Amino acid sequence: MLDVKLRLVGFTTVFLHRILRFASRDGKGIGRGIAKRFGAAGLNVLVVSRKLEEATSVATEIGVHASAFAADVTKAEECRAFAAAALERYGSIDVLCANAGIFPAAKLDVMTGEDFDLVMDTNMKGTFLSVSAVLPHMKARKWGRIVLTSSITGPITGYPGWAHYGASKAAQMGFMRTASIELAPWGITMNAVMPGNIRTEGLDGLGPDYIAKMEASIPFKRLGSVDDIANAALFFASEEAGYITGQGMVVDGGQILPESLGALEEMGGPV
Repeated sequence: MLDVKLRLVGFTTVFLHRILRFASRDGKGIGRGIAKRFGAAGLNVLVVSRKLEEATSVATEIGVHASAFAADVTKAEECRAFAAAALERYGSIDVLCANAGIFPAAKLDVMTGEDFDLVMDTNMKGTFLSVSAVLPHMKARKWGRIVLTSSITGPITGYPGWAHYGASKAAQMGFMRTASIELAPWGITMNAVMPGNIRTEGLDGLGPDYIAKMEASIPFKRLGSVDDIANAALFFASEEAGYITGQGMVVDGGQILPESLGALEEMGGPV
């Protein structure tokens, strides 16, 4: 087992918390879990959220290694402000964990241009502006880790009601692949964690029947945990992942593999 803790103690990560929550899905559980895992590994964590109280709540759970900052990732000046705050408080920015995003549901016949722009501005433009804000420091040090939270929805799969969300996540992956080439000469890696269906408090609120249907589509017959995503993100931030860049890690229990539900019925298993 890789001891990433020993290699990350004292590093600083800027963690971008999801800035809005919608009842249809829950990204806060994943985001909170990633931030706490980084703190437990010994990193200093600057938790950034549009709402200071949300960032403070997460930072308080992490403890002495963490602090909070309010910023809107769709605004370049606010992204530069969180980067400056991280440098002032901790002296370095070693890791950027770009987890900020929104996912309001809207099918195409009711989706407006404003709906589409809001999702793209937050999920894609926000990623670009956040990365741009930390690059001067990472380039000067010739070292850095950038970890994006993407999704299987968009780059690999589709889901009705999330065409704009899927488009934003596919765009993130395209951005990552080219950006990682540009950043490689400075020793900066950029990779993405691509979660499948992950069990969070928000998902539990949809009821056992809904959960059972989701589990039936996964070869492991269970939903992923927040820790599954957090551990993948931590690995990408580590020294051990230093030769990996421009890659997406699917963490979905095999959800994208079967060509049909019939394939799952044929797979057998322990008696």
